[in-house]
Amino acid sequence: MDKKRLKMDLLLIGLLLLVTGLLYFSFGRTTDDGRWVVVRIDGRETARYPLDKDGVYELNGGTNVLAVEKGYAWMQSADCPDHVCMRMGRISRSRQVITCLPNLLTITVEGGADDDVDFIIG
Repeated sequence: MDKKRLKMDLLLIGLLLLVTGLLYFSFGRTTDDGRWVVVRIDGRETARYPLDKDGVYELNGGTNVLAVEKGYAWMQSADCPDHVCMRMGRISRSRQVITCLPNLLTITVEGGADDDVDFIIG
């Protein structure tokens, strides 16, 4: 009885790992590299910077500093109290976002091949 139960448990674990892997490769991967980052303050687009041109940009009157280098963008500095936006890391893939809530600021990567697709019914 124990050997049969062990086999069934291992089979169930294997199936769950297979399903998890399939879901990850179907939905969990981000889209392709974007072409630019779009800066929005309080929901309004205020700037757009190419990801293929390195630069450092003061945003929102200097409250935030955005860095772009080698196809990646990240928040280099911010005057908000929690600095969550700085810990969000580097972004380069279409639809990735950095948000600074205290300063009403969002940075979004756009321009990838899948930007116009909201969802696919299959």
